[in-house]
Order: sequence, then structure tokens, then C-alpha cells
Amino acid sequence: MDTKTLSGKSAAELNAHLIELRKEQFALRMQKASGQMTQTHQVRGLRRDIARVKTALAAKNEG
Repeated sequence: MDTKTLSGKSAAELNAHLIELRKEQFALRMQKASGQMTQTHQVRGLRRDIARVKTALAAKNEG
């Protein structure tokens, strides 16, 4: 996700997106634990997306 796109969203939209990303992260973690995951790079990318959303959310709360 692009940071410009995130900065244009409201705090409520960012929270909803963060919840969605967390659910996806849980699903990927379960796939990895059960040995079904073949593209392990997705975990790292998703973790970075979560960090981007949290950073944008913190910037919204400061301003």
C-alpha cells in the first residue's frame, strides 16, 4: 500500500484496514505453522504494510 493513499484515508478507515491486515497476518501465520505456505515473503510484506498503516494512524492522531 502506498503512503500517499494511506494519508488520504480517515482514522476510521485506517483502523478498519489495520484490522483486515491483522486478520490476514493471522491466516498467513497459521498457514506457515501448518506447513502449507510456499510464499513466505508475504509475511514480511504484510508486516511492513501493518507498520505503514500504524505510522499513518499515529500521524493522524498527532495532527
